[in-house]
Amino acid sequence: MSLQKLMEPEAGTNRTAVAEFILLGLVQTEQVQSVVFVLFLFAYLVTIGGNLSILAAVLVEPKLHTPMYFFLGNLSALDVGCITVTVPSMLGRLLSHKRTISYDACLSQLFFFHLLAGTDCFLLTAMAYDRFLAICRPLTYSTRMSQTVQRMLVAVSWVCAFSNALTHTVAMSTLNFCGPNVIHHFYCDLPQLFQLSCSSTQLNELLLFAVGFLMAGTPMALIVISYIHVAAAVLRIRSAEGRKKAFSTCGSHLTVVAIFYGSGIFNYMRLGSTKLSDKDKAVGIFNTVINPMLNPIIYSLRNPDVQSALWRMLVGRRALA
Repeated sequence: MSLQKLMEPEAGTNRTAVAEFILLGLVQTEQVQSVVFVLFLFAYLVTIGGNLSILAAVLVEPKLHTPMYFFLGNLSALDVGCITVTVPSMLGRLLSHKRTISYDACLSQLFFFHLLAGTDCFLLTAMAYDRFLAICRPLTYSTRMSQTVQRMLVAVSWVCAFSNALTHTVAMSTLNFCGPNVIHHFYCDLPQLFQLSCSSTQLNELLLFAVGFLMAGTPMALIVISYIHVAAAVLRIRSAEGRKKAFSTCGSHLTVVAIFYGSGIFNYMRLGSTKLSDKDKAVGIFNTVINPMLNPIIYSLRNPDVQSALWRMLVGRRALA
C-alpha cells in the first residue's frame, strides 16, 4: 500500500488532498506487535473493569452518595470514554494489519479525545474545589456543594470542554494536507497533524497555546490555590489522626492531578520541536492508557470507603450466586 494515497484536489478549492492517514503505531515488527496487542488489550480490560467497578460502587453504595464520590463516578465514566476513543481502533488495526484511518475518522477521534480529556481537566478542578469547601468551609459545605451545584459544575465542565474540542477540530479542518500522510503515532492528535500540514500552522499553534492556557493554566492555578488553603487548614488541626485523615482524602486527587497535567503539558507545550520522537509516543500512552488505568487503582488503594464498597459488592454478588 502506498504511503502517499492522495485524492485529486478540485481546482480552485482549498480542500485537503489527503483522503486518509496511515498510523504507524508503536512498533513495526510483527512479533513485537503481538506483544503490544496483548498488553494494550489487558490494559483496556483492566481500565474498563476498574472504572466501571468504581462507578457501580458509587451508584449502589449509599455511603458513597456524597459530592466527592459523585465527581469520582463522573471521572470514572470519562476514563472509560477516553481510553475507548483510541485503544479499540488501535487493536483493530493490529488485528487487521490495516494501518489507515480516514480523514473524517481522524478528526472525529481528535474531537472526542479533546472533549473527554478537557472535561477531565475541569472535573479535577471541581474535585479540588469540593475538597477546599469540605476542609476549609465545613459549616457551609452542604449548602455550597448541593446537588444542584454538583450538576452545574459537571455541566459547565462538559460545555467548556466541548467548546475547546470544537475549536481545535474546526481550526484543524481549515488546514491543507497534501502529503505525506504518515502519522508516527497510534492515534490522531494535534502535534502529529501539525507536522503533516502543508499549510502554515502558526495560527493553530497560537490558538493551542492560548486555549491551553485557559483550559489547563486556569484550572491548575485554581487547584494549587485550593490546596494551599487546604494544607494551611489541615496543619492547624491539632490531632495527628485528624491531619492524616484529611491529607489522605486529598492525596489520591493530587496524585491523579500531577500525572494528568504533567503528561498533558509535555505533550502540548513543546510544539516547536521540528521532529516528534518516541518520547511523544510514550506520553501518548500515558495520556490515553496509563492515566485512565491508574485512576481507579489510585483511588481504591488510598480510599478505605471505596475499598469497603467494592468488597461489599463482591461479597454480595457471591452470596446471591
